[in-house]
Amino acid sequence: MASFRTVHDFGCDEIIINKSKFIGYASPINSEDEAIGFINQIKKKHSDATHNVYAYVYGDNNSIQRFSDDGEPSGTAGMPVLNVIKLEDLKNVVVVVTRYFGGVKLGAGGLVRAYTKGAKIGLDSAIIVDKTLFYDIRIEIDYTLLGKVENELSKNSYIVKDKIFGEKVLLDILCIEEDVEKLRSLILNATNAKCIISTGSSSYYSVKDNKLINKLID
Repeated sequence: MASFRTVHDFGCDEIIINKSKFIGYASPINSEDEAIGFINQIKKKHSDATHNVYAYVYGDNNSIQRFSDDGEPSGTAGMPVLNVIKLEDLKNVVVVVTRYFGGVKLGAGGLVRAYTKGAKIGLDSAIIVDKTLFYDIRIEIDYTLLGKVENELSKNSYIVKDKIFGEKVLLDILCIEEDVEKLRSLILNATNAKCIISTGSSSYYSVKDNKLINKLID
């Protein structure tokens, strides 16, 4: 997969709806076992909660999809949480919505809306991103060429991962596979071939609004 939508890191947020407290949790996962472990961790943390509703999807084609109403009326909790994940077109994500009952019944429609909201705030807190497979491209140039090269990179929306200043300037650029040759041509033309370009390994990075998301959530 060249790119897929998921969440960047663990996220948590809460909301009060008709005196009931809903706490939304979300996390990326790398296996179904991780999803189950995350769910059990939240259940243990909130063992006194009225309900710990969950849903998760995993696999290249979301081949694994699981949910639980955890005692809420059928179809009012787990399925709405799963639907939020699917509507956001997310992969490899687990969501748990914990409820502390506040004494006011919400009805079937109210429960669907509440668990939908609980899932959404958890996912938003975890930061929805595009997980994109990039190649690391290193460009070595003279200082006199830095301004021109940076301008060309900016105009073409390339992501500069790092700059290293030494005897020469080293620019580490993230580039999707189909644009590697385009980037090479761009830099060769901008520098009149007065550069050294090397291609490193590929890795998945979190990207939002064409910017790297490096910060982990506290």
